[in-house]
Amino acid sequence: MERLRFDPRPDWEATAERLGFTWRHINGEIYWDETAAYAFSMEEVEDGIEAPTAELHGLCLELVEEAVQSERLMEQLDIPEPMRDYVAASWTRGDPSLYGRFDFAYDGRGPAKLYEYNADTPTSVYETAAFQWLWLEDQIRAGVLPADADQFNSLSEKLITRFRTIFPNGGFVHFSSDADFVEDRQTVRFLEDLAQQAGLEPQFVAIDQIGLNADGRFVDHENWIIQAMFKLYPWEQMLRDDYAAPLPTADVRVLEPAWKSILSNKAILPLLWERHKGHPNLLEAYFEGDPAQAALGNSYVRKPLFSREGANVELIDRGVSAEAVVDGGYGQGGFIRQALHDTPRFDDAHVIVGSWVVGDEPAGMSLREDAGRITRDTSRFVPHFIRD
Repeated sequence: MERLRFDPRPDWEATAERLGFTWRHINGEIYWDETAAYAFSMEEVEDGIEAPTAELHGLCLELVEEAVQSERLMEQLDIPEPMRDYVAASWTRGDPSLYGRFDFAYDGRGPAKLYEYNADTPTSVYETAAFQWLWLEDQIRAGVLPADADQFNSLSEKLITRFRTIFPNGGFVHFSSDADFVEDRQTVRFLEDLAQQAGLEPQFVAIDQIGLNADGRFVDHENWIIQAMFKLYPWEQMLRDDYAAPLPTADVRVLEPAWKSILSNKAILPLLWERHKGHPNLLEAYFEGDPAQAALGNSYVRKPLFSREGANVELIDRGVSAEAVVDGGYGQGGFIRQALHDTPRFDDAHVIVGSWVVGDEPAGMSLREDAGRITRDTSRFVPHFIRD
């Protein structure tokens, strides 16, 4: 694994604009960054990223199977008591999952270490599946990369196949997000396009325009019944909304399914460690307040059960707060403590590897860089390629 410098493509901004990649800058700072790229060997990808992804995904599914049968675990996971049967039923029925993303610390030398699992509403799917693949093709065409350069990236193809598997007869599927948040809306627009390629008929409805009819069925802004829906809206909020109570009887298929609320939750980190202590791809972790947390000493990472993009995460280094994101709006519930394991540093950049899962299959890789040790929503997206 090596970080290499590249000259940006002269027309990349115009290409991004034409393709609708409108969030390539965030708050005036560059988000898509092709002044560098990471080179991997095939062995690093297959053994260092792909294999651990498949194994950890399997361990996560085992944890769900255990959790849906345990009130104690559901309480530790902070699943609202009135919705626990609904969450469990979604697993028992075998409600299918679309995708998720593991975030790893990986430097090409030691084993990948799991920071967290974005199992419910992972973004950066467009830049992973489409824009970094276009970068690879352009660089090969320009002679900058060799003709046999590759990328760990079958995300688009696997998502199309997965949509076909979930909806073998095609049909009408709603897609929903915050209509005014550009990244979310464009991410969902990309997924709508993939669904259409899979033979579905996508229809967008803003999340705040979903209503309930007299029969207890969810309806869109045109009063069409919602029978199946992909939502880029987190389950930890959805299970607590006013409209949560009708979910068990509303006869609507939701992607991601409700059982993903178990995995999109930092509580899985101490639960996985408890069940697989010493696993080479796990970091030691405990619930805050558990006397066992003393094993971490005075250096650890404090994370809310529910947060995204580093929100309300704090690094404690030898008893001192070394770095924190304090304005993320999370942290009302419980916290966990995870062993402090710094993000690998290449040049002046801290980098994490996102490893994607579609259905049950590893499907691609994305890299995010930041000057700080906590990856956040403004962290840069950097492409990668495989060389041998």
